[in-house]
Amino acid sequence: MLTLLHLLSSVALLVWGTHIVRTGIMRVFGADLRRLLGKSIRKTSRAFLAGLGVTALVQSSNATALLVISFVAQGMIALPPALVIMLGADVGTALMARVLTFDLSWLSPLLILAGVTTFLSQKKSRTGQLGRVGIGLGLIILALQLIVASAEPITQASAVQAIFTSLSGDAVLALLVGALFAMVSYSSLAAVLLTATLSATGLVPLHISLAIVIGSNLGSGFLAMLSSRGQNAVARQVVLGSMLFKLIGCVLVLPWVKPLALWVGQYNLPAAEVVIYFHVVYNLLRCVLMLALVKPMARLCQRLIAEPEAEEDSAAPRYLDQSALDTPSLALANAVRETLRLGDVIEQMLQRFDSQLAGKGEQKRLISHLEEEAEMLHSSIKLYLAQLQQTELGESDSRRWAEVIDTAMSLQQSSLIIGRMSHDVANQTADP
Repeated sequence: MLTLLHLLSSVALLVWGTHIVRTGIMRVFGADLRRLLGKSIRKTSRAFLAGLGVTALVQSSNATALLVISFVAQGMIALPPALVIMLGADVGTALMARVLTFDLSWLSPLLILAGVTTFLSQKKSRTGQLGRVGIGLGLIILALQLIVASAEPITQASAVQAIFTSLSGDAVLALLVGALFAMVSYSSLAAVLLTATLSATGLVPLHISLAIVIGSNLGSGFLAMLSSRGQNAVARQVVLGSMLFKLIGCVLVLPWVKPLALWVGQYNLPAAEVVIYFHVVYNLLRCVLMLALVKPMARLCQRLIAEPEAEEDSAAPRYLDQSALDTPSLALANAVRETLRLGDVIEQMLQRFDSQLAGKGEQKRLISHLEEEAEMLHSSIKLYLAQLQQTELGESDSRRWAEVIDTAMSLQQSSLIIGRMSHDVANQTADP
């Protein structure tokens, strides 16, 4: 029982380290990554490489999915390029799994020591956030070592041996076990590493290990679908397309797993290395081949998850994405876009007021409506920014937060002044 607890705590440490790296990178480079993804949509190859590179930086395909979903929901990226970026993200995750499974035990204490020192001394600066990234990378490497160390005693238990022995002839069951591994550990990386450890001990045949790896990819797709519940239709379309690509890859490769394992077995390669490299090659080939199906997949997802036909509320905020609040730079960028929209409302009020001065009728009513819209947008921006924790903002983000608040408040005050002037003009016109 204690050994199992050690394994679960090691997996939890891996998840936490990944979270720290993601938040650190997003706080330092979030706006730059956003621009990179926005510029990459013109060419398929650039979108694919952008997804790969961003995921390699933030150590999480879920973080890349968050950026992509935000773009798609705001109408900045169409569904096909979003699916291309998600394919690149899958490859980026697999490549980083290979890098992090090298023997980096010497690097972990250095990263943690340097990261803690830097973060505590310069917490609100960009350098301090890079120290946070160092802490996260050190914890990831340490967690991977602990997972391997904790898994070895478990493989010696008779109950565990009986369970995995029963998998030796059932690749489909092994696929489901791999999916379960990824969902329980909340990380396909942890699932692949556990599988490599089991394969190295000889407890699991190689072809079953490869089936478990394929299943771990499906598990990460199921996790994404579960996390997208409650989001808008466009977000669910992106996640569904990514999941269907994983299912297609699974259906195409699973029948060939056993012949592939027999062929590789002739060369007496280390089983753990074969599992890890299969994870990389499988994702790379799958994602490159799926690029040709991106547009048909986009159309299929739009049919399966249709956007509800509803009248758009012109006063409702369009860019205040709640899922971006964990990344201050992205949340501030959203608030800036909404504030610019508030500025557009004020411009419309000025145009209506100019028409009112020229004697055109019905302008006061329209100005009053725009004033209400401006008040609603100001309140939404203020409440959105209030959800950002000030202690988590760096110096530049803190200044930007204050500037956005001040700008939104000034625009709201302008709407009140224009509304009051319109009311006075209307009263003077009505007097005999």
